[in-house]
Amino acid sequence: MRAAESTPTDPRSRARLRTVRPDGTPVYWHPTRPGMAPVQVTRIDFDVDHAHLPPDHRHAHDFLVLVYVERGGGAFTRGGQDTPLHDGDVHAVPPGQTIGAAQIADLRHCRAWSVAFSPDAVPSLASVSPLAWAHHPLLALFGVAPSGGSANVPVAERPHWSAWLTELAEELSEPGRLGARDAASALLTRILIGAARLAPSAPQPPDPLVTRVFDEVEATFRDPVSAADVAGALGYTPGYLTTVVRERTGRTLLEWITERRMTEVRRMLRDTDLPLGVVAARTGLRDATYLVRRFKDRYGTTPDRWRRSERA
Repeated sequence: MRAAESTPTDPRSRARLRTVRPDGTPVYWHPTRPGMAPVQVTRIDFDVDHAHLPPDHRHAHDFLVLVYVERGGGAFTRGGQDTPLHDGDVHAVPPGQTIGAAQIADLRHCRAWSVAFSPDAVPSLASVSPLAWAHHPLLALFGVAPSGGSANVPVAERPHWSAWLTELAEELSEPGRLGARDAASALLTRILIGAARLAPSAPQPPDPLVTRVFDEVEATFRDPVSAADVAGALGYTPGYLTTVVRERTGRTLLEWITERRMTEVRRMLRDTDLPLGVVAARTGLRDATYLVRRFKDRYGTTPDRWRRSERA
């Protein structure tokens, strides 16, 4: 598949615009396909004209992205730093991190794979709090730094990576095939294990302020608290804490509260038969109507349809 219009981790046409930040950075998300693991694989080939793209193609994602570089060339920006793209590189990009192409023209010889996914795609991650993603063994490469980590696959192992990604793309291309979802989840798990094994054995120490923020969110997200409530409990103004959390994690304080609530909503839909009104009350949301609206805006489907799909 050619992706002349893409950059590493570019959401492409399958992603949708969620919001635009005050600095003009677009933030994209992937709609969930009923009955299929929430993962998208894109083969990226930069060997044709890129003149129609903006100079740096800056954007962010509301999901996790793993990029494997089969053939290097050029660089992309992540966390404000230029990151060269070499043969065999693996780059982990956490949700919310602003990325772009250092120079579009320099990427014309690069060939890569992009895997965009939410933790629901892997059974062992489905119920993990998003506040703990950076510390989960399968996501070790994502927690190396606030903007994500990078590693290089040994030459002898690179054919395995290309084969895993090719097979994952094939499974996702036929979502109705028997066992396609389980196969896609298993392949993604294998890829994440491979990436985690490349991560440094000594991850970056946790940020003390972010840890305090996440602890407060974890303790209060089931109540109808706001970003202002969390900031006040920690002794900060909402504007200051929101800015600091975005700078250090790629997401605002409100986005983290929302992510934590939606993770719990999905867990309750998957694991219980509780009505939507009860789910809303137990996740800090106002009522069932508000829950349905927020869920559909975020995942492109209603809670009831998502629940039926998961159980099917």
